[in-house]
Amino acid sequence: MDLDHFNSTPTGSLRPALLACCDVPRWADAILDRRPYADAVAIARAADEAARAFTADEVERALAAHPRIGERARGESSEAAWSRQEQSGVAATPDTQRALAEGNRAYEERFGRVFLICATGLGASEVFASLRERLGNDAATEAAVVAAELRKIALLRLERVLATDEVTA
Repeated sequence: MDLDHFNSTPTGSLRPALLACCDVPRWADAILDRRPYADAVAIARAADEAARAFTADEVERALAAHPRIGERARGESSEAAWSRQEQSGVAATPDTQRALAEGNRAYEERFGRVFLICATGLGASEVFASLRERLGNDAATEAAVVAAELRKIALLRLERVLATDEVTA
C-alpha cells in the first residue's frame, strides 16, 4: 500500500492488519496515532520505537499467535501465511522435525513459553543452533532476546503490509 493509502485508511480497517503483524494493541495504536507519516522510514521508525517498549505481558500475548518453530501454521490468515513463509527455510526432514520438537520441549520447560526466532532467511541448522545457545540464557536475558525477535518479526511483517496493494488481516 502506498503512503497515502496507509495514512488515509480508516483506523478500524488498518488496525487488524497491524495486529496481524504483532498482536499487541498498544503497538498497533501507537503506529496509528502518529499518522500521517512523511515516508515509509518514518512508519518503520515509529513501529520500532513502539516495539522496544513491549511489556512482558504484551510479549506473552503476541507469542500466542506464533506456532512452534518447525511447525506449520494452519489457516488462511495473514499471520499463518506469513509464518509459513518465514519458516520456509527450516527444512521439514524427519530428523529436523524431531530435533526441533525436542528443542522446543526443552525450551518450553525451561522458560515456560514458545521458542521464538525471526526465522526469515535462516536454515534449520541456524535455528537449531540458536535454540541450543539460548537454552543457556538466564530468564532475564532470554526475555530480552524474545522481545527483540518479536520486534524483528513485527517490522518485517509491517514491511509486507506496506508492500501490498490492499489492507488484509
